[in-house]
Amino acid sequence: MTHRDNVGPLGSLKFVTLLVALIPEFLFLGAGVQLQDNGYDGLLVAINPQVSEDQNLIANIKEMITEASFYLFNATKRRVFFRNIKILIPATWKANNYSKVKQELYEKANVIVTDWYGVHGDDPYTLQYRGCGKEGKYIHFTSNFLVNDDLTAGYGPRGRVFVHEWAHLRWGVFDEYNDEKPFYINGQNQIKVTRCSSDITGIFVCEKGPCPQENCIISKLFKEGCMFIYNSTQNATASIMFMQSLSSVAEFCNARTHNQEAPNLQNQMCSLRSAWDVIADSADFNHSCPMNETEFPPPPVFSLIQAGDKVVCLVLDVSSKMAEADRLLRLQQAAEFYLMQIVEIHTFVGIISFNSKGEIRAQLHQINSDDDRKLLVSHLPMTVSAEAETSICSGLKKGFEVVEKLNGKAYGSVMILVTSGNDEHVGNCLLTVLSSGSTIHSIALGSSVVKNLEELSRHTGGLKFFVPDKSNSNSMIDAFSRISSGTGDIFQQRIQPGLWTYTLNNTHHSLQALKVTVTSRASSSAMPPATVEAFVERDSTRFPQPVMIYANVRKGIYPILNATVTAAIEPEAADPVALDLFDNGAGADIIKNDGIYSRYFFSFAVNGRYSLKVHVSHSPSISGLAYSIPGSRAMYVPGYIANGSIQMNAPRKSAGRSEEEPKWGFSRVSSGGSFSVLGVPAGPHPDVFPPCKITDLHAVEVEEEVTLSWTAPGEDYDQGHANSYEIRISKSLQNIQDDFNNAILVNASKLNPQQAGTKEVFTFSPRLFTNGPDHQPDGETQESHRIYVAIRAIDRNSLKSAVSNIAQASLFIPPNSALILDRDNLILKGVLTAVGLIGIICLTIVVTHCILNRKKRADKKKNGTKLI
Repeated sequence: MTHRDNVGPLGSLKFVTLLVALIPEFLFLGAGVQLQDNGYDGLLVAINPQVSEDQNLIANIKEMITEASFYLFNATKRRVFFRNIKILIPATWKANNYSKVKQELYEKANVIVTDWYGVHGDDPYTLQYRGCGKEGKYIHFTSNFLVNDDLTAGYGPRGRVFVHEWAHLRWGVFDEYNDEKPFYINGQNQIKVTRCSSDITGIFVCEKGPCPQENCIISKLFKEGCMFIYNSTQNATASIMFMQSLSSVAEFCNARTHNQEAPNLQNQMCSLRSAWDVIADSADFNHSCPMNETEFPPPPVFSLIQAGDKVVCLVLDVSSKMAEADRLLRLQQAAEFYLMQIVEIHTFVGIISFNSKGEIRAQLHQINSDDDRKLLVSHLPMTVSAEAETSICSGLKKGFEVVEKLNGKAYGSVMILVTSGNDEHVGNCLLTVLSSGSTIHSIALGSSVVKNLEELSRHTGGLKFFVPDKSNSNSMIDAFSRISSGTGDIFQQRIQPGLWTYTLNNTHHSLQALKVTVTSRASSSAMPPATVEAFVERDSTRFPQPVMIYANVRKGIYPILNATVTAAIEPEAADPVALDLFDNGAGADIIKNDGIYSRYFFSFAVNGRYSLKVHVSHSPSISGLAYSIPGSRAMYVPGYIANGSIQMNAPRKSAGRSEEEPKWGFSRVSSGGSFSVLGVPAGPHPDVFPPCKITDLHAVEVEEEVTLSWTAPGEDYDQGHANSYEIRISKSLQNIQDDFNNAILVNASKLNPQQAGTKEVFTFSPRLFTNGPDHQPDGETQESHRIYVAIRAIDRNSLKSAVSNIAQASLFIPPNSALILDRDNLILKGVLTAVGLIGIICLTIVVTHCILNRKKRADKKKNGTKLI
């Protein structure tokens, strides 16, 4: 391990030198969206293959993003706009005026368009699985939303909706409305609608028309049939994350307009910070300046691309190192499984082997039958060479030579590179790889593989895997199983759903080592299958920085809840680690019940590569399909007040659900690729892992008390249990944000932390801290007592978590009630009183002592006179 860590710098330097020399267009390949000179390049919109061909859909996508670019430019104060956009057309669409894809895949798209509807119908939404200020996974639109102009009445112009969702995706801000809590009680004990900014106006509407708010509120709940309808004409210019549909709204809420009291996801996830504050702190804004010299940005440029024939080339190492640990045998088994079971029908497949030179073992051959698959299997390498040297570049160049014979270019092709070689010259062909338009999936076998192998995958948008040298490992087959065409078409083959039982009978007289692999496909084109996508937050880390592991478990777009999800992490030279993943909205998991299960991993045993695999199972007896997507969606407005009259929009479309839908369990295994860890110390590790940050702190006021609730963190991140909690409160948001250590400490000594993942509840009375006359926030009366609360956990070695999200509570104290001095005044008066009492006692002692001494001297003098 140490040897490999010291070998890498020369190879890394070569890669850096090459990357600096690359022309910009190559840098964008496989790299996602990039911001250059205020313009976004590389935005990929992908249309699902199940969507029917419709040229109006393409036209409306262009129109939406063009409108969004100008709207975004103004909303960000002339900071950013959309420059280059690619629209990935399904291969099933018949028009032939599209360019060929290079390394663009449906699975890598920033925006996807499908015909799948949730309980919220056509709601556009963004899948956010990380915290405040972090990028999301993708934006989702239905095709109906993009072609049905009637929906703009409820959602607003599509370009504005796109900017709302882009802010979710790119900058990690959250919605400023709350369907579940449409109103709240503010610091003045007034009923307020959840909105941002508070300047947006409207009226309460009952069943028969406008009514006072008192008629709509019963025991702090909305009366059935009541709603708040907004005026169509407003003066307020914020906020895009609340109601982008209003014509006056042209900016995000900032520190001046942000409504910190509103019980929305933005306040919860971002500790009461405004959307604009979060956006302004992003890397996009740190590396760009306003374009003050121009009034309008250039219009976006669109490229329509379409995948052609599916072309795959296996590039397989046959050097002498492949004889170690049965690597070649396991490669044969995995490659045969891939060719016979995984690769899609009508795919062109070629096979290359290499050591110091590349050799063509099979020219491109199209798979149309099982006989074609068997023919390709017969061309797999069966023996290793005597030569230990490997040249990865030689193998890849032979692969490009093979695939280019089909259409003259390697655009859109896939290379599956499997090697165990320590080829330090792999960087020499990086330019060739990037310009080829091919995607490189890399599979590293054993611990001696060159350190920079994964760079080929990272720069081409490919997957990367690590297979340890263990005879009982299925990692090689799992890696091949994860590799697909990336078209987004999950309806490939059909099998009968239900519980299957397969029996193996050993006819030999000795024990036999067997590996059993089961693959499945959707059983019906009308019902999407359960799918699992495993991935990590970053490709590499350095001790003690943890890795966040994720598993996206869904049925179509619907999250699957209550699944049992376990990650298996295998290091290069240590035992595998099993780690349960959760979808509970705590620790590494940001959003509860979104179908993304996650956990911190920090049990680093050695330096080097780690392989990730996720096992998912779900019982048929447990209800687990969520028909809604939590949070992060554009608001559908039910109606407006226009010219003094109520004008309602059509009810929002809902896909509904079948009460007779059958239930059956499933099990899945998904490879999550590999990641690298450096800096792991030898021997026992010191305790450097603090408890994880609490992200779901809530405060509820009941009369004169505040009840806090949160999910318990662990001793180390989200594992074990912490030693104690530190709870502090303040009447100033800025004080608790900027100076948590000096906020008022709440006595929580009797609160013993529970096991990580357990719900914690703590109640205290804040009256001693809320009635003082000083530090009263601007604009609030003595009757308003808003407090801000935050918490952090402490472990046995006094390591402290990051400060939690900030919760708030508004206490209402009647104006005539007697004021109670706050803690600081009580302490000051107590100290002064004590000092005064001590002074009086001391003075009394001194005076008494003086009187006694004077009397004693007088007696001595009298006695002395008598003696004389």
